[in-house]
Amino acid sequence: MQTLEEIQQLVNDRIDLYIKKNGRKNIYEPIGYILSLGGKRLRPALSVMSSQLFSDDLSYSISPAVAIEVFHNFTLMHDDIMDEAPLRRGKPTVHIKWNSNVAILSGDAMMIQAYQLLADTKPEIFLPILEVFNKTALEVCEGQQHDMDFEKRSNVSIEEYLEMIRLKTSVLLAGAMQIGAIIGGADKTSQKHMYHFGENLGIAFQLLDDYLDVFGDESKVGKQKAGDIIADKKTFLLIKALERAEGDDKDVLQYWLGKKPKDPTEKVRAISAIFKKLKVDEDLLEQVNRYHSAAIYELKKLPVFEERKASLLQLAEQMLVRQH
Repeated sequence: MQTLEEIQQLVNDRIDLYIKKNGRKNIYEPIGYILSLGGKRLRPALSVMSSQLFSDDLSYSISPAVAIEVFHNFTLMHDDIMDEAPLRRGKPTVHIKWNSNVAILSGDAMMIQAYQLLADTKPEIFLPILEVFNKTALEVCEGQQHDMDFEKRSNVSIEEYLEMIRLKTSVLLAGAMQIGAIIGGADKTSQKHMYHFGENLGIAFQLLDDYLDVFGDESKVGKQKAGDIIADKKTFLLIKALERAEGDDKDVLQYWLGKKPKDPTEKVRAISAIFKKLKVDEDLLEQVNRYHSAAIYELKKLPVFEERKASLLQLAEQMLVRQH
């Protein structure tokens, strides 16, 4: 069996080949740029590792895994435009480095190329893989729409928020795991376990990302500090704080929400202090642990030798051992 590091190298080599084949001209330069920003390639690595649970032949799993990474970065490129985000992994976002029109068009090209990469697998399983990919891609779009709708609402519930991040973030990880399982020859029940493993792990990962956005180290997290607070994003932290706040705390939150100061330092300080005072940060981390435990439970239900699960369990732990 391949180690996590060996699988990540296989994925990175295939991505490097993809970038080289595209070249650096026209709409392809921004594609190479965003993919060259790096990241741990967790989604493609998890997809290949899912395949490896059921088969030692990884030759058909690499290109579909890279398709998932290309699609993921396409969504990031477009999300950054909608969020007006200045940084991605510590570097200027594509729409800042070029412009929004270039970012939109390059993202569109990435979506098409994701389908081309997806087709590079066994012909007899292409349609089942395509069905999972299409369902996942539509749900990601639905999740992004929910996220934008929340900006106009003041009464978003925790349940609605969790459903939004399930669609926007975790279904891509879940779909990646199911696609890997299909390629590896897993039965339908095992495919479902892999899907729910990825779904729960993805929710835990996004909740932790919400925490790190406010309380993480910007130099290590790789994006604008407290961007969610600055943009008045309806995150778990804000929704829970609005539910719990009373008196002066509620007044402070209401005062800052909707304000766009030139220097957001005081806004960030005030709101993050209320998060700590109301202990909503602790509530969030409890949820992270709950979803992470649910993910591990799904993996343990698989009818696969424990030693084959070891690397996947290790990666699941690493995903949640981040700077917090």
